[in-house]
Amino acid sequence: MNKQDILSSQKVGETSRLYINNNNASTLITDLKSLLKLPVLIANVLPVFTGFWLALYFSNASFNDYLGMFLLTIIGSTLVMAGALVLNNWYDVDIDSIMARTKKRPTVTGNIPLKVVLIIGIILTLLGFILLLFTTVEATIYAFIGWFTYVFLYTMWSKRKYTLNTVIGSVSGAVTPLIGWTAIASGFHIVPIILFSILFIWQMPHTFAIAMRKCEEYRAAGVAMLPVVHGFKMTKRQMLVYVACLLPLPIYLLELGTTFFVIATLLNLIWLGICINGLFMRDDEKYAYINFLYSVNYITILFLLMILVTSPVSQ
Repeated sequence: MNKQDILSSQKVGETSRLYINNNNASTLITDLKSLLKLPVLIANVLPVFTGFWLALYFSNASFNDYLGMFLLTIIGSTLVMAGALVLNNWYDVDIDSIMARTKKRPTVTGNIPLKVVLIIGIILTLLGFILLLFTTVEATIYAFIGWFTYVFLYTMWSKRKYTLNTVIGSVSGAVTPLIGWTAIASGFHIVPIILFSILFIWQMPHTFAIAMRKCEEYRAAGVAMLPVVHGFKMTKRQMLVYVACLLPLPIYLLELGTTFFVIATLLNLIWLGICINGLFMRDDEKYAYINFLYSVNYITILFLLMILVTSPVSQ
């Protein structure tokens, strides 16, 4: 079913009715969570906060003095990211109707009409950029780079055509700490550059693990993910290479202290071990699941640790 078919199935008379009249509050909340891809959205807020926090730390600035700037940065960037995710749902409705894990999204079920979804995505995006313009131009530019990359270069251009889509999509997620950092200080600093590098590299094996687990769904939907096009062996080798690229990065963050360096290095070595072992595992589903779980916990621990070791309590 293509987008035109889905649009035509949503009659004008139906779309004119208020959504809340046809669904209870629980369904509405569930649909909104799905539309906003809430877990993904929340996961992207943490790097923004970490970038902001570390910029304060390295600038010897007080959080209380920048509370207003913090609220503008977090709310503005969250709205921009939410807008991008909603627009992704709007554009991908045809392939979402094929994949089992996305068939219940409100864009597919018709609970929220596609025209409404498009309007929501645009409004969220505009509101987010308006708020970010009250922070700094640099922060707004990085937010725009992330939004444009995700909506146009990833969703609309590369996702269905090229395995390079994962690399392109990783850029949009990797700019998040730069948004937070540049609300306070210039982005031409080693710390935000390394934060970008960590997130960019991390997203590759993380996304590949998801693609391995959902390989047949992506294949059915015609999405050019690496496991679909080149198989699991090639995917495993690339995952190993990307994780290995994470190994030297903690060296550039030695200013965060010995504790951070040791823990970050240990996390990298464990992940590298998982990937090496994965080359010899026959159970690809199990390998992908282990890798996915580890990657989620890895990035959460790493970025929370950055905040913890630079908090006043730890000093």
